[in-house]
Amino acid sequence: MKKTVSPFIFLFLASLVSFGQILKPTTWSFETKTGEVKVGETVSLEFNAKIDKNWYLYSSDFDPDLGPIVTEVKFEPNDSYELVGGLTPIHPKKKYDDIWEGDVTYFKEKGQFIQKVKILKPEAKIGGSISFQTCTEVDGRCVNGKEKFTFNVKAVAASVVVPEPEEKKTETLSTAVEDEKEAANEVMATLETEDTETAEVVLEQGTEPVITDQPAGVPSEEADSSMFTFLLGAFGVGFASIFMPCIFPIMPITVSFFTKQKNGKVKAIFYGFCILLIFSLMGLVTMSLGPTFLNFLSTHWIPNLIFFIIFILFGISLLGAFEIVLPHAAVNKIDAMSDKGGFIGIFFMALTLVLVSFSCTVPLVGSLLILSAKGDVWRPFLGMLAFGLPFALVFGGLAFFPEYLKKLPKSGGWLNELKAVFGLAEFALALKFLSNIDLTRHWDLIHRNYFLMFWILISAMITLYILGFLRLPKDAKIEKRSFSRWGFATLFFAFTLYMVPGLSNKPLSLLSGILPPMPVSNVATPLKHPKMKQLPHGLQGFKEYEDALAYSAEIGKPVLIDFTGYACANCRKMEEFVWPKPEVLTRLQDDFVIASLYVDDKAALPEEKHYVSTYDDELKTTIGEKNMDLEITEFNNNAQPYYVVVDSEGNKLMEPLGYSSEEEFVKFLDEGKGKY
Repeated sequence: MKKTVSPFIFLFLASLVSFGQILKPTTWSFETKTGEVKVGETVSLEFNAKIDKNWYLYSSDFDPDLGPIVTEVKFEPNDSYELVGGLTPIHPKKKYDDIWEGDVTYFKEKGQFIQKVKILKPEAKIGGSISFQTCTEVDGRCVNGKEKFTFNVKAVAASVVVPEPEEKKTETLSTAVEDEKEAANEVMATLETEDTETAEVVLEQGTEPVITDQPAGVPSEEADSSMFTFLLGAFGVGFASIFMPCIFPIMPITVSFFTKQKNGKVKAIFYGFCILLIFSLMGLVTMSLGPTFLNFLSTHWIPNLIFFIIFILFGISLLGAFEIVLPHAAVNKIDAMSDKGGFIGIFFMALTLVLVSFSCTVPLVGSLLILSAKGDVWRPFLGMLAFGLPFALVFGGLAFFPEYLKKLPKSGGWLNELKAVFGLAEFALALKFLSNIDLTRHWDLIHRNYFLMFWILISAMITLYILGFLRLPKDAKIEKRSFSRWGFATLFFAFTLYMVPGLSNKPLSLLSGILPPMPVSNVATPLKHPKMKQLPHGLQGFKEYEDALAYSAEIGKPVLIDFTGYACANCRKMEEFVWPKPEVLTRLQDDFVIASLYVDDKAALPEEKHYVSTYDDELKTTIGEKNMDLEITEFNNNAQPYYVVVDSEGNKLMEPLGYSSEEEFVKFLDEGKGKY
């Protein structure tokens, strides 16, 4: 029994040791393999990496915007040398990474990079730093590192070489590729030898690496649930769109066309596929614009204002004030091409259906694409795929069974009522975009209760409209209220009643992330520190990280960093459903100094606090940019919510935590307090 248990005890103790130390899976050596150097000659600087087993080092020659941190060398310029070409990795491996959805290059066990420089003085001092990222294949952890280097190259005395003028540099750069190829061949020939003559090299330790134990890009259960809800909603909106008046004229055309076709079932399947393809291509175009563009759409005040106006216009359109239509000439031309028959004709019939349907579905399609910008870059494509699926099923089914058309309800006043309900809902959704601007700009004009009152009013109006107590000019008078009408009215009335308790600051789980943040306590509790601010549930915290660290040192409590965002749905859920729990709230009040750092705060930093990030070399000018940069550079994460416990010097005490349950959060807080 002892022989069986003891290995496990050893592994357990070894695991404790491994988690309790700073990992450094990559070590560097810096050298040159050039013999006698003369002033004016070009030498190769070698950056050699030794990589631990089961770890890999990202190379420098793939898209830096893909996700992983590429290896990058920054030189401190002086007049003793001049760079020739760029940094060249020597034979890295290449693979397609499912997490980052793109090709990455990397090294295992050992790696090498070459930088060529031209020596301009007898005593050339070449210094700088190399930044890199190493990840393990075992559990997905990644370590970011940065090390300084200095090459002291002694050249044979000669006349000082004057740096080439700009017009001659083009010629030098044009030969850089050939030079780099020669250098690569030379390096591979001597890669295994260690006793060749080397120049004097000084290696200095740089900043400590940053550790994370969660693979980047791994979706959480909450994200999966959110995506499923989004796709289900897109499908529902697509299904409802089929009942719009502009869709009905296409139905008899579809039946007539496929009644005359041979191999009708095969062509019907192709017809449904074409409808689905055209809708999804619209989302693909949006997706191709990339995450940066979509992030801009979701956070910047300009697109949020545009979306607010668009939703208002969509709402007015659906209420019957005007119609949004495509040019008739374009639609007629495409429709004429559908007369050619065959599979090409079927494709153009599908295209005609989609374009004509835009006469009354473009408000819904536009709304769907705008809302999809709130998630990852695949949402526009998948959202439009889900939106188009009901069209493909219904019209593909009509192509299969033309006689089913006779069983559909006739177009009439009920369709106008459906559009009106959608129009009122558009007004409610529009307020969310205006609220985003209000939050990030700190105007504090759209209070949570104002938001709720507007939504309650809209929901009550829809209830009265469905029951016939409110009518539009083109609506017919309701003589008899059917069972279905009472059913829909009951649903909206129940939703109206559901929102009412929110006016007294009760949490509303269905609207978490949509509503503005829960207001701070109305009780005028004196602030414990002049730089603190009021937080939800009577809590107090700092908005500046440095202030929280200083206060932590003063009172002897650890700092809980709350990386959050105004437009972060899960952040609001944590604040509304986890923070107020007695077990959590007591710990937050008594055991921690809270630093609530908003990554989308657009407030400007004082000019003297502007700085250039070591992560992306970009100038940081707002509070949100500074907080996001802190989360990335210090904790290797860029998602919210993200909770980190640190001591008064900013040292991480344990592994951070993201969106979590009450039990997980309590355990996290207790462990953080214990480690402190």
